[in-house]
Amino acid sequence: MEKRFGQSNIHYRDLDLIPLAVDCIIFGFNNNALELLLVHRNIEPKKGKWSLMGGFIKKEEGLHDAAHRILFQLTGLNNIYMEQVETFGDVDRDPGGRVVSVAYYALILKEEYNEKLVEEYNASWFSLNELPEMIFDHKTMVEKALKRLQQKIKTGPIGFNLLPEKFTLPQLQSLYEVILGETLDKRNFRKKLFELDILEKLDEKDYSSSKKGAFLYRFNKEKYKSTPVFKM
Repeated sequence: MEKRFGQSNIHYRDLDLIPLAVDCIIFGFNNNALELLLVHRNIEPKKGKWSLMGGFIKKEEGLHDAAHRILFQLTGLNNIYMEQVETFGDVDRDPGGRVVSVAYYALILKEEYNEKLVEEYNASWFSLNELPEMIFDHKTMVEKALKRLQQKIKTGPIGFNLLPEKFTLPQLQSLYEVILGETLDKRNFRKKLFELDILEKLDEKDYSSSKKGAFLYRFNKEKYKSTPVFKM
């Protein structure tokens, strides 16, 4: 039996179908700054301009599968934290033709991705404070993704996806400050953290910032799972 559109006699094959794409907003926390990974677009229109990593969705895959495939193509990473931001469908958003794009943001560690793949795509990291001009509506995508990240980092432990397994409290506070765009009181920040009881203090120190060194910590996923309450 052929599929029909609603109760009318219009078949799906008769509709004016629109291509569906995915764009990935890839965040990293590098050198105490929140950065964005951009690629040089290799097709027209706007060939050679800075762009988010994106691609069209295949017939046999879902939205999330497409987003993970596209991220893997650029970074070689699997099992990365990703979240859908919004769907962008303005008629004239792409001068090459009508395309609807679903934006996702991803949180990755620079030291874990495949540098060879990133070089092949001629990709570069940019501080969010010094972003180059991007194609189409990609700047709006990034702005909305940042707002979503700012909301989620206060109510869930997603920020730990931007840190190595072992980190210092100053590094963690710096991460929150650059994402939220504000200076946080050191005493209050640590008080909230310790009240959550989700950090494991290690018998190791990081001496990169001072001779005295700072103790390293680890996010305890099991403790968080047992009492999944998070508010910063």
